Amino acid sequence: MSLILFACVVRVRDGLPLSASTDFYHTPDFLECRRRLKTLALRLAQYPGRGSAEGRDFNIHFSSLRDVACMAICSRQCPAAMAFCFLETVWWEFTASYDTTCIGLASRPYAFLEFDSIIQKVKWHFNHVSSIQMESSLEKIQEELDFHPPVVLTLEDTDVANGIMNGHTQIHLEPAPNFRMEPVTALGVLSLILNIMCAALNLIRGIHLAEHSLQVAHEEIGNILAFLIPFIACIFQCYLYLFYSRARTLKVLLLLLFICLGNVYLHGLRNVWQILFHVGVAFLSSYQILTRQLQEKQSDCGV
Repeated sequence: MSLILFACVVRVRDGLPLSASTDFYHTPDFLECRRRLKTLALRLAQYPGRGSAEGRDFNIHFSSLRDVACMAICSRQCPAAMAFCFLETVWWEFTASYDTTCIGLASRPYAFLEFDSIIQKVKWHFNHVSSIQMESSLEKIQEELDFHPPVVLTLEDTDVANGIMNGHTQIHLEPAPNFRMEPVTALGVLSLILNIMCAALNLIRGIHLAEHSLQVAHEEIGNILAFLIPFIACIFQCYLYLFYSRARTLKVLLLLLFICLGNVYLHGLRNVWQILFHVGVAFLSSYQILTRQLQEKQSDCGV
């Protein structure tokens, strides 16, 4: 019998199933485990990154990071390290295939059902490849589990009404593991420097104009906002380049729009070359943000 029987990918914030492997098991115990998995998926946001729900014949394992969680039903004989190594591999494959915007905008269950073929491929690999061939990957995962033990539940805990946990649930509040961004490039450093320069220019001009306007009149409030809003947008662009954020594409487009509109509004206080400089830096920063991705995983987990 296979060790890993079923796997699915869900959205953490609301438990929406995004994709799942084809189900070939129809025993009453397995179907009951599937039902409890769906209930648990609705409350994943309450738990840290990794956890297991233990039953008599089957275990449910889950691993989540940011807005995506992978869940699996495994036999009792499946080692926890193998289950979590499998889930990490599925997570990397899924997040490499779909960006955060697509995931966040998904509105119907199993919106990425075509990913089933990837899940089946990874599941087959873990079920049929000798654990000796995955020894180094499993050792690494086991070390992580020893250092940050997963949440341990029972299948009965998954049916607690209204999300109130009973006394058998052990919750460990360690944060989910963080994944690093790719190294900063020379062009990325240049974009940061130019962005900080633009932010400083906007702040200085905005404060100077505000001081003058408060002493004379209030007609200049639009110009003040046209300096200060791009200042905030420039600072936020620097943050998005340095740190990963969900819905990054949408945020980048909104910041770029604010900077462009602010500079167009300032036509008259700035000449064409100054406007082109600020807009050009904004486009360069946006490109650098969108092209800087998460680092590839260090271990291939046996795949």
